[in-house]
Amino acid sequence: MLFVIPLPAYNPAFFYTMEILRNISLKKYNTFGIDVKSAYLTELSSEKELPYLLNWIEKSNLPYYLLSGGSNVLFVSDYPGIIIRVNMKGIQKVDETDDHVFIQAMAGENWEDFVDLCLKNNWGGIENLTLIPGNVGTSPMQNIGAYGMEIKDSFHHLKALELKTGEIKTFNSEQCRFGYRESFFKNEGRDKYMILSVCFRLSRRNHVLNTTYGIISQELEKIGVKQPGLYDVANVIRSIRRSKLPDPAELGNAGSFFKNPLITQGHFNTLVSEYPEIPGFPDVSGNIKTAAAWFIDKAGWKGYRDGDSGVHKMQALVLVNYGKASGNDILSLSEKIQKSVKEKFDVNLEREVNVVGDFYS
Repeated sequence: MLFVIPLPAYNPAFFYTMEILRNISLKKYNTFGIDVKSAYLTELSSEKELPYLLNWIEKSNLPYYLLSGGSNVLFVSDYPGIIIRVNMKGIQKVDETDDHVFIQAMAGENWEDFVDLCLKNNWGGIENLTLIPGNVGTSPMQNIGAYGMEIKDSFHHLKALELKTGEIKTFNSEQCRFGYRESFFKNEGRDKYMILSVCFRLSRRNHVLNTTYGIISQELEKIGVKQPGLYDVANVIRSIRRSKLPDPAELGNAGSFFKNPLITQGHFNTLVSEYPEIPGFPDVSGNIKTAAAWFIDKAGWKGYRDGDSGVHKMQALVLVNYGKASGNDILSLSEKIQKSVKEKFDVNLEREVNVVGDFYS
């Protein structure tokens, strides 16, 4: 629906026509399927629209939230401002060498579609990141990772709009300050920058495959693949993920709800003395990265359900909406889990999902 929204400027005759949805449900715009409403919603489909969007933000005096694929957000209340869906499309090759290709994808491109395009062109570097929900634009924000790979491993640069000044800036890997499910854009740059596009440096040949994480190599051996290619690795990971993780289209969820905690070597040794089976891997920080799912399962939450909110029966790291759970139902469950794990293991679980609304916005 097209509305003419008068802007509260000094000149009452000044206005700009934008395509704005008013009082719109966000249920289909978040993978948890939480049915809250936003006062306004608009989609940004072209960089040409940026000046008008910036003008709207400045003059409307309303809060705004940048939403991409809605795969890593939990809405706990109606949103009083405008939801801006970053939906710009386009993929192009910007450079190449004998060994590498540089591919730029706009922020609104679906992540799995982008992974599949790279596989079809035999471009390596993100094959382990298949079936991660969301869009390209949010991939560096979270520094998404799975099965031994992270975005930072193939990231080259991104372009982002500084909302205050309207300037488009380029960020390299160092400037993005990537960490474990962390980046500059999730912390200091949050709500200050809008990621417009991301450029990846991918291999054209002599692909370096990561098959040592988890059970990838075991699964490859089971199907008799001794010299795997990109598709072999991706397909095995797809099979593993589908066997453990619910499809958001069928059961509302945001994938991993908590980060895998980092604990000290001493703390890990203490836990090992009581739980010899506890998984742990040395981290570059000198600490031990453990498995949030193991703690949640061991604390008795796997498969738990309270009304329509629950913990998935196959993967304790995934909180689910069975149909009509509210954002606060999911949030309350997550807090109970955090308290339980803290009391039992003295381990702090940190949410990976962004909570929006009330005091969490």
